[in-house]
Amino acid sequence: MTHLVEIARPKRTVELTIDGQTVRVPEGTTILDACKTLGTNIPTLCYLETLHPVNVCRVCVVEVQNARVLVPACSRTVEPDMVVSTDSERVRHSRKMVLEFLASSVDLSTTPDVDGWLASYDCKPERYGPPAPDEAAGERDALPTGHHAPPNAEYAATVGQPVKVDNDLYVRDYGKCILCYKCVEGCGTDYQNTFAIAVAGRGFDARISTEFAVELPKSACVYCGNCIAVCPTGALMFKSEFDRREAGTWDESKQTQVSTICPYCGVGCTLELHVQDNEIVRVTSPLDHDITRGNLCIKGRFGWRFVQNRGPRPMGGGNGQAGGSAPRGGEAGGAGGNGAGDGHG
Repeated sequence: MTHLVEIARPKRTVELTIDGQTVRVPEGTTILDACKTLGTNIPTLCYLETLHPVNVCRVCVVEVQNARVLVPACSRTVEPDMVVSTDSERVRHSRKMVLEFLASSVDLSTTPDVDGWLASYDCKPERYGPPAPDEAAGERDALPTGHHAPPNAEYAATVGQPVKVDNDLYVRDYGKCILCYKCVEGCGTDYQNTFAIAVAGRGFDARISTEFAVELPKSACVYCGNCIAVCPTGALMFKSEFDRREAGTWDESKQTQVSTICPYCGVGCTLELHVQDNEIVRVTSPLDHDITRGNLCIKGRFGWRFVQNRGPRPMGGGNGQAGGSAPRGGEAGGAGGNGAGDGHG
C-alpha cells in the first residue's frame, strides 16, 4: 500500500519598502518581524512572540502609505508593494503621546527600556501636572462600572494604589499596570486556561482583577506564575524580588543565570535560575523552548525554596505546598497534577 506524504507548499514572498529599503519576507510576516530583518527596532510593550497580539499599547504603530490611520506593527501583516515608515513625524508624535500618557499615570520605574524611549521621543509627562495621590487599598477594585468621578484638575490622574501582598509567592503592584493584557492572555486561552484574572471596569477605571476582586488565595489562581513571566512592567513580581527591591539589595548586575531541568516531574521543563549572593531569587524559562514556551507550573516556578532551606522540615513540606511555603493548603500538589497548572496546554 502506497502512503502519500503531503509536503507543505513553500510560502510566497512579499516585497515591500520599509524606511526606503526594499525587503522580501514570507507571506504572513508581520511588519514588526519584517523590520527586524533590517535591524530596525520598534518599541513594544503589549507584544510577546508567544502570545496572540492584542494591539492595546499602541507604542509599535507605524505609518503605511495611503492608510487612513497608523497601524500596529506587531499584528499587521505585510502586503505586496507596501510602503512603511517607522520613524515619520506622525509616528513619533503618536508614540510620544502614548508614552507621556503612560508615564504620567503609571509607575514605569521597573519597565525595561522605557527611560530610553522617553528620552528618544522627547517625552514630558510632567506637563500634565503632578501625579494624584495614591488611592486607598481596594478603592479601585470597588469602582462601579460606568460611573466616573470628575477628575481633579490639580493633578494628573494615576492608577497609584498600595501593593497587593496576599501570598508568599508573588505580589501585584497595579500602580505599575499598563493594561497590556499579557497576563490575561497567558492565564486564559493562550496557555493556562485558568481564567483567574480578567479586565474589570471601563475607561480609566479599567483594571486587572480576580473574580469579584477576591484575594489570590480565594481565587481560581493555580500559582503557575506565567502571568509574572509575561508582565512587561513589574506589576506582577516574585515576592523574593519585591522584598529585595524594598530592602535595596536587588542588583541584577550581580546576578548569574544557571540552566537546569525541573526535577519535579518527567515533562522536562528547562529552568533558568537567577542567582544573587548564592541564593535563587527568581526562576524563568526560555520563550523559545519547545516544551515550555516560557511557561511553568507552580512547582517549577516557585518550588526551589528547599534549596535555601537548611533546617529540618515536616513531612510533606508542612502544608502541602511547593517548597513548603505557598498561599493555600493542599493546592500546590494539585496545581501541577490536575492538568490545570502544568503550563503546557
